[in-house]
Amino acid sequence: MPAALWLRPNSSGFVLSAALVSVSALVTLQEEIQRRRTFAIISHPDAGKTTLTEKLLLYGGAVQLAGSVTARKNQRATTSDWMELEKKRGISISSTVLQFEYSGFRVNLLDTPGHKDFSEDTYRVLTAVDAVIMVIDAGKGVENQTRKLFEVCARRGVPIFTFMNKLDRPARDPIALMDELEAVLGIKSCAMNWPLGNGAEFRGVYDRAEKKVHLFERVVGGKYRAAVNVTGLEDPLVREKLDEQTYATVREQIEMIELAGAGFDHAQVLAGKLTPVFFGSGVNNFGVQLLLDSFLQYSAPPRGRSVPELN
Repeated sequence: MPAALWLRPNSSGFVLSAALVSVSALVTLQEEIQRRRTFAIISHPDAGKTTLTEKLLLYGGAVQLAGSVTARKNQRATTSDWMELEKKRGISISSTVLQFEYSGFRVNLLDTPGHKDFSEDTYRVLTAVDAVIMVIDAGKGVENQTRKLFEVCARRGVPIFTFMNKLDRPARDPIALMDELEAVLGIKSCAMNWPLGNGAEFRGVYDRAEKKVHLFERVVGGKYRAAVNVTGLEDPLVREKLDEQTYATVREQIEMIELAGAGFDHAQVLAGKLTPVFFGSGVNNFGVQLLLDSFLQYSAPPRGRSVPELN
């Protein structure tokens, strides 16, 4: 019968203990490990990190009503912002572990402070995660705090998934945003979906893997899941939703990335060398479920870690 080993503290330090465990127990343990996903969300302040956290909880079924990060008097404060100061300032200043079950996975989401005044807490948390979601304001691109947090993750080889947020506002060209990832952060990128318009004209995203268009309907305050209509790019409904110039631009950009863009390589993603890129709007729930589903599919379960030898 296999033995489980662990370190047990005693008066003189640590001793190695062992116990017999059944094969079935080991199988159950491995199954539990394989279905766990532990990750953090990193970003520059105000890029939408805490909002995305709230929306992942909404789609994960952990909350029924998405809170408001603005902490207005007539709305709930964000679920992960539990300290009074966090509610008043509308920012996260402490790390919070949020756990929920979704699609057969047990998800541990670590909401970390984005503000530089509380970055030490974030740095400590990033040593415990198996992947990160990097949130970027699509109107601003890579910002200073994002770069610093990215470097912490890159040194450890942590898989990084990118969410280009705030497409519901005027945004930079999506190709320029992806080029910036490599130019500024030094990481290759692969677009998993593609935005259909931006700002007030943002209508949805094109899923490259499924070759389907996801058209979103806005919901009041983004409190509930956004209604989605899934169809093909050639569907007249898509052309109806987009003006002629936007439709032509989207077609041209999709053809360009299909021909010249980096292909998806799962091994490179897990090695932290390639970042899958998703476009959407956290506040309006656009693209959130596509991000969550793909992240859980392509991220890794907990891995073994090397630690210094004990004296």
